[in-house]
Amino acid sequence: MQKNYGLIGYPLSHSFSKAYFSEKFERENRTGCEYELYPIADIGQLPQLIKDNPELCGLNVTIPYKESVIAYLDELDETAKAIGAVNCIKISPDSRLKGYNTDVFGFRQSIKPFLETQHERALILGTGGASKAVHHVLKEIGIDCYFVTRDKSSAKSERVFSYEELNEYIINAFKLIVNTTPVGMFPEINAAPGIPYQYISSSHLLYDLVYNPAETEFMKRGKAQGASVVNGLSMLKQQAEEAWRIWNNPS
Repeated sequence: MQKNYGLIGYPLSHSFSKAYFSEKFERENRTGCEYELYPIADIGQLPQLIKDNPELCGLNVTIPYKESVIAYLDELDETAKAIGAVNCIKISPDSRLKGYNTDVFGFRQSIKPFLETQHERALILGTGGASKAVHHVLKEIGIDCYFVTRDKSSAKSERVFSYEELNEYIINAFKLIVNTTPVGMFPEINAAPGIPYQYISSSHLLYDLVYNPAETEFMKRGKAQGASVVNGLSMLKQQAEEAWRIWNNPS
């Protein structure tokens, strides 16, 4: 029986998933499995996409639909419900859609080896769907989090700084900085989030969810100040394997 999987988002030129799963299917000798990209310009196109592709068993969800997709799902697992963001959908034989968040698993597994005692407070750059998964994990670990956003007027939390507010005192107080925005992603490889990098020190850890390029401008600027830097490739691989487990779990 043919089993198809795919990725929805818009645009999808930056996608890692198709190459990852195609290589996985070949490596593990899985016949009858395919992974496709579905760049939909509007999340309202999802029901028709499911209807037109009856072999679909699962979807990954990326920017900008991790939050808006929830309105089109029949059910959410507990983690996705708590976060309010979905990046993985399991499609049952009767076309019921259940949403999960595997970003949580991927981020938790990938950041654990790098955390040290001074990383007790974190600045999360961005307030989109990915930032919610990052916040969920860091909160569970016991790390105090604040967000940084371009538009503070629309912030739903009091724990928010604008980029303009960031100064030496704030950067010194937050030794972990996580970029959850697409700033610096290929092809805009010379762009970097607008933080005052001159205050970054060797006790900082800069984690970038972007994985293409492998060393982003954000990471380069942190490294130049002596900081430890990590990209999002390990997180992506971990969340992809978790999605595969969910899609193929009989329950």
